[in-house]
This record gives sequence, C-alpha cells and structure tokens, in this order.
Amino acid sequence: MLSFALHVYRTAVRTSTGATPYTLVYRMKVLMLLEVEIPSLRVLVDFKLEEVEKVKVRYEQLNLINKKRIAAICHHQ
Repeated sequence: MLSFALHVYRTAVRTSTGATPYTLVYRMKVLMLLEVEIPSLRVLVDFKLEEVEKVKVRYEQLNLINKKRIAAICHHQ
C-alpha cells in the first residue's frame, strides 16, 4: 500500500513548481503504464461463442480500453 502512495506522490504535479518530483530528479516525464487484459480469440472459441458474439465481445473490449485510456489521461492532467 505504501508503494502506491509513494508512486502517486512522486508522479503528481506540484503547483508551486509545475512539475513532478520525478521530473525534477530525472529530467524526464513519467510514463504511466496501464495493464489491460483482453482474452484472445482462442479463449473465446473455447467458450464456443457464435462468430457474431465473438466480434461483438472483442469490439466491446476494445471500446472499454479506449474509455480507460481516456479516463487515465484525464485523471493525470
């Protein structure tokens, strides 16, 4: 739990300096890695979904990733 708190503290922009402590120390921006898991088509085939359902599930998952990415960008600005 402490590691998450330290990560947030080090990557949050300070209003007094306009930069993060990480940026001030390493002179580069922080790269925020997001981990998203999408089941492969092989996994979907194992569930024996119909072809239309496979495409629909894949499309919904890709839209969910896009929404998460936009939310993460908005949250970090």
